[in-house]
Amino acid sequence: MVTELAARDLEFDYPGGRHVLSALELALAPGELVFLIGPNGSGKSTLLRCLAGLAAPTRGAVTLDGRPLAELASTARARAIALVPQALRALPEVRVEEFVAGGRYAHRSRLANVFGGERAADRAACARALDEADAAELAERALGELSLGQFQRVLVARALAQEAPYLLLDEPTAALDPDHQVKLLLLVERLVASGRAALVVTHELALASRFAARVLVLKDGRLVAQGPPAEVFQPAVLGSVFGPHLRYASVGAGRTLVVPWPAGEESSGSKR
Repeated sequence: MVTELAARDLEFDYPGGRHVLSALELALAPGELVFLIGPNGSGKSTLLRCLAGLAAPTRGAVTLDGRPLAELASTARARAIALVPQALRALPEVRVEEFVAGGRYAHRSRLANVFGGERAADRAACARALDEADAAELAERALGELSLGQFQRVLVARALAQEAPYLLLDEPTAALDPDHQVKLLLLVERLVASGRAALVVTHELALASRFAARVLVLKDGRLVAQGPPAEVFQPAVLGSVFGPHLRYASVGAGRTLVVPWPAGEESSGSKR
């Protein structure tokens, strides 16, 4: 049996006819750490919502292990796919540990979800998730008291509590300081090494060059390039996507470091 989360000829239009995604083909398999990059408004977040089953494609389909995702119940999707969104439009007035425990709903019976009551396995999963996301010290805090970076770590913890084999992370490092950026991606790398799959949306090209096994480049709703970082992080590929304000430097082990830099200004040690 094929084991993958895949998009086949995927297209998506918002109400009113705004076309966002066009004829996308991609697959994410266990043991893969894939990064999705592209300019603002290129459709990255919409693609993740389609892959998570939170948005229905206009055409094409998303499949999980060969079965259309639309055929699965919401609890079955939640047991298989965890999404870390960029943010929440409104924060519930709950403590962090309660919010993270919400990630366990797909593993609990319907009666337990209605009337409450946690199992030891649920408590252990939440505690483990908070610890892995470096958010254990926040457990008793209210969500509204957190900084953006702290809340980002809590969002990651809630997704980890789902214990899903597929992780979709939408700019998970955007609000984090450099230390927590690296810690988070080292965690994702370990989870992938243990058999999970992860798709990470980011604008942090330097981090993608270090952690990605494969990079997907999205522009105007279309995949315009994909491959290992050494092939994708080249001026001929990224220049037409992000414009001229990038610098490229070799950092060894076949990796190319890409950072924002004013066009025309030289940087010491630059490759090009």
